[in-house]
Amino acid sequence: MNFLKEAYKVQAETIIKNLEKRNMQGFYADNKEEALEKFMTLINEDDVVAWGGSTTVDEIGVKKLLEEKNISVIDRDKAKSSEERVHLMKKALTADVFITSTNAITMDGELMNIDGAGNRLAAYNYGPDSVIVFAGMNKVVPELSAALGRVRSEATVPNAIRVNAQSPCRFTGKCSECTGDNSICCQILITRCSKPQNRIKVILIGESLGF
Repeated sequence: MNFLKEAYKVQAETIIKNLEKRNMQGFYADNKEEALEKFMTLINEDDVVAWGGSTTVDEIGVKKLLEEKNISVIDRDKAKSSEERVHLMKKALTADVFITSTNAITMDGELMNIDGAGNRLAAYNYGPDSVIVFAGMNKVVPELSAALGRVRSEATVPNAIRVNAQSPCRFTGKCSECTGDNSICCQILITRCSKPQNRIKVILIGESLGF
């Protein structure tokens, strides 16, 4: 028996129940492949799909699947200039479906995210009809106070390296709560419930994904 996997399932059951209390839908997938199968049941063939920056989304392979299924997407990475990239990031807020991950999720079903530009957080709040969150079980924390600590200790530095940010943590390996132009932690969002009901859907995955 894989004791860690069994623990993930027990945790996921509790989280899903608490997500439901917060007007969010929760699902559990044992691995990336099951997560993709569940994802395809949550979208329509004529949906337009967009996303924010997410290592988890990249690791799962959802973008390749959307291409294979000929689903229309808004892909900011295909922009030919910084101006076009910003335009596509704004356009993503009008998509039918926005896919993303979360920096942390509590056992009580709250999501915490920290962002630089804020486009990902904007989609969480308003715009796309459906927000689908892929979250490896490594993102689970007991409570909100632990969520902020997790983001700053485990997510901030690799994210800074990922986007080649010139923030202090990129060079020291430690969050200094910077406030300058190079900060990638400009906004902190706590999602405690979904409005309208079930607009936010969380697919918990029994693997370590993203950071």
